[in-house]
Amino acid sequence: MPVPRRLPRAVHPGAWWLWALGLAVAASQTTNLLVYALIVAVIVLVVLLRRTDAPWALNFRVYAWLALIIVVIRLAFRVVFTTGGVDVLFTIPSPHLPGPFASLVLFGPVSAQGLLSGLASGGQLAVMVLCVGAANALANPKRLLAAVPGALYEFGTVVVITLSVFPQLAESVQRVSRARRLRSDGRGLRHFLRQVVMPVLADALDRSLALASAMDSRGYGRQADVPARQRHLTAVVLIIGLIGLVIGLYGLMDGLSGTSWLSTGVLVPGVTVSRIMLVVGFVLAGLSLRLAGRRAVRTRYRPDPWGAPEWLVTACGVIPAAATAWQAGAHPEMAFPAPASWPAVSGALLIGLLLAVLPAFVTPPPVPLAQQPGTDSSRRRS
Repeated sequence: MPVPRRLPRAVHPGAWWLWALGLAVAASQTTNLLVYALIVAVIVLVVLLRRTDAPWALNFRVYAWLALIIVVIRLAFRVVFTTGGVDVLFTIPSPHLPGPFASLVLFGPVSAQGLLSGLASGGQLAVMVLCVGAANALANPKRLLAAVPGALYEFGTVVVITLSVFPQLAESVQRVSRARRLRSDGRGLRHFLRQVVMPVLADALDRSLALASAMDSRGYGRQADVPARQRHLTAVVLIIGLIGLVIGLYGLMDGLSGTSWLSTGVLVPGVTVSRIMLVVGFVLAGLSLRLAGRRAVRTRYRPDPWGAPEWLVTACGVIPAAATAWQAGAHPEMAFPAPASWPAVSGALLIGLLLAVLPAFVTPPPVPLAQQPGTDSSRRRS
């Protein structure tokens, strides 16, 4: 009997964002270039194997170019503003600046330690940019908006539109540039501003107006009639919850001194007043969001399921973050190596980073955009 193949279905967009944020947290916990290289390899492999044909999924290379530009700019700063070092690679003559800029030293000896330090600091930001690009390439922003809680629906709408602007601009630039090459138009800055920039801005304005009209016709922003007593109760619960969160976080940050009354134990060893306040604040804040969500009136068309693939994707992002945080505490010489030393990783961290590539093979195959629920093509077939 043949083994049935996994049916294609779209993985929940929240799972992809949690996976990408986990890798971003892992990159923020270290300055190890080898860890950065492994994270970049994992991101590229997963994106290539699990992205769809959607417009936002085809612009991952824009984020890759942005990450490369960040690294180049960081290295250029290290060359212009030299920080010294033992192994000098080359020396650039330092100009003598006049007047009040005479104390500013530019260029000079460029060392390998300075370049590696700039590569580590720029690489950290570049990896985070790639993580955001991977989340945008793998997660459907429209389906992500449908999964936002009712209380945060309006805020989620703004965030999703903001995140989708950059891929849409990149798509507009590609379309206008392709049409410009087919027409064999002139080159130069003047022609570029007139034949590329202005059409892209006009296209962005047209899309914004079309989106606003579509959202208005579908009833975005309407609210249910909730009694005033319930609205006041929701506001009070939210304020108390936020106060509890602030007191709990302050107690946790100040708990190292051990002199604050927030660090005193309550009933069970290890349970302090600050931790109790933090838990109570989280519970009350979540309750207020649940109560505030009753004001949002909306319907969900085929909500995305959260099953075993989503838990697996989330775990594959949390495990590398936890492994990197553990290495930063247990082996700081590996997490933050000297610029002149060869980077190394522990076995636990290597296994955690390799687990991050599992979503490329064990998750359901990607679904074409025309077959995803909520699109016009899928509605016509239904």
